[in-house]
Amino acid sequence: MDLGRSLRSALSKFTGAPVADEKAVKALCRELQRVLISSDVNVRLVFDLTKRIENRALDANLPKGLSLREHVVKVVYEELAGMMGERYEPKISPKKILLLGLFGSGKTTAAGKIAHFYKSRGLSVGLISCDVDRPAAYEQLQQLSKQTGAAFYGIPGEKDVKKILADARVRAKEDVLITDSAGRSAFDTQLVEQLKTINNEFQPDERFLVISADIGQVAGKQASEFHNAVGLTGVIITKLDGSGKGGGALSAVSSSGAKVAFIGTGEKMDALEPFDAQKFVGRLLGFPDIGALLEKVKKIADEQSLPTDIEEKLTLRTFYEQLKAAKKLGPLSGVFSMLGAADVPADMVKNSEGKLKKFECIISSMTDAEREDAELVRKSRTRIERIAKGSGTKPEDVRDLLTQFERVNGMFTSFKKNRGFRKKMEKMMKGANIDMSKLGG
Repeated sequence: MDLGRSLRSALSKFTGAPVADEKAVKALCRELQRVLISSDVNVRLVFDLTKRIENRALDANLPKGLSLREHVVKVVYEELAGMMGERYEPKISPKKILLLGLFGSGKTTAAGKIAHFYKSRGLSVGLISCDVDRPAAYEQLQQLSKQTGAAFYGIPGEKDVKKILADARVRAKEDVLITDSAGRSAFDTQLVEQLKTINNEFQPDERFLVISADIGQVAGKQASEFHNAVGLTGVIITKLDGSGKGGGALSAVSSSGAKVAFIGTGEKMDALEPFDAQKFVGRLLGFPDIGALLEKVKKIADEQSLPTDIEEKLTLRTFYEQLKAAKKLGPLSGVFSMLGAADVPADMVKNSEGKLKKFECIISSMTDAEREDAELVRKSRTRIERIAKGSGTKPEDVRDLLTQFERVNGMFTSFKKNRGFRKKMEKMMKGANIDMSKLGG
């Protein structure tokens, strides 16, 4: 079940009702109860939440300038965010991090993602393999270290975590050290003793429990158990992109007193973000998160992945660079969500992503001259057929690319001529510290 889609549907029924009155508010609260309970949120939490929503929504002192519909949406947003937790702001400074968790939580993968997170922010990172129980844990973490560019420390076949940590202590010089610990199928005494040993030897600044979103309410129990054992500083919830129980896991962790630090939103190494309850609920409810999108665009621009010469002329070559850069923004579904269009049909998103890949293949099969002058291709049937054959596509796909390119080129030309719109864009980009010269403008 998609929690976000269900919540948006519930709010849509209320905002679209002929009359927004007490009856409509109570109907909304009943619908919210159904949605949240079916998403594995604790029943007591749900009823407390909807009671607060109803009381605040029907308060006689309506905020100035807001209609009842707007007021109710604002209340639902604020109360959901309050139930999900707080905002976590990681300090970008040297530290030692210990990861804990049971089997299947995504702990080792989370180690790689955290390494990527701090590496991309300018810190050197080292990964330490102290999962001495799970077969292939050593090899997996070693591969993730290569993938993220982090240093790797461990002793193959060694079962004594003290020896592994002693070796790493001598050799490791990185700013951020991340230790991956062993897991179990269940929380037990042996696991607790091993974690206490690692905790004492490693002396971490952060102790993060890694939990999979698909366990729902059980997340709260796990957070309490691990906290009692070693004292957690935060929780990382993985697989939040594909689980209907994500809301249950988040609310359960928050109600247990633990703080959600990071959330995993996909499989790639960059699919990890510091948790912000307001942003998370905003995405669930379909509110645009332009700030997050601009942050991604800024990162790509800083990496100089976008062409800087597009000011003079848009060619298939620069269009090709734009396509490659667009892929770095992540799946189109995520981009649409940030734009407040989370309910774009899945087949449309899938088709759009497939078309982008196809266009990239087609352009890569062109000569340098053809990439600089699209008319060479447009006017030559033999060129179109050769490019189609070389890219494994059809001639009509090549013509489709040329058509789309002409549309983009037309928009680009209009953008250059429309000084008023251009100034507005430049003002918005400056507010996000984005250099327009790196964004083709």
